[in-house]
Amino acid sequence: MNQDNSSMILGFDPGRDKCGVAIADNKGNIYYHEVIESSQAISTLNDLIGQFSITLLVMGNQTTSKQWKKQVESELLVSVPITLIDERNSTLEARDRYWEMYTPQGLMRLLPKGMRNPPRPIDDIVAILLIERYFKSIK
Repeated sequence: MNQDNSSMILGFDPGRDKCGVAIADNKGNIYYHEVIESSQAISTLNDLIGQFSITLLVMGNQTTSKQWKKQVESELLVSVPITLIDERNSTLEARDRYWEMYTPQGLMRLLPKGMRNPPRPIDDIVAILLIERYFKSIK
């Protein structure tokens, strides 16, 4: 893989109803993250690939990944290598990361960490974690 400063990685956490997407450079700086509807996934991936110089797409290897990988490979406008990453426990890890990224406010601060539920879907944070796991796997 091209490891210059323009290497951008697209993290993709596919799901039945919603998907998480994130973009980071090869230093781990996050440039974009969002939760999108599954029906918008392919067009969003195409937009992001056009907007950023994406050199790799990493996606989770669980539940619907095989169908998603086939669909992504056949419907992307530009061919991008796809790497599947182990996503076990990523949702739990993403919950903790959410609270690191968005410090709890008000009464939420008083709740024990394990009892806090993020107020929004966290699929985009899972996509960030997939990118981080990819970096760990190549080191």
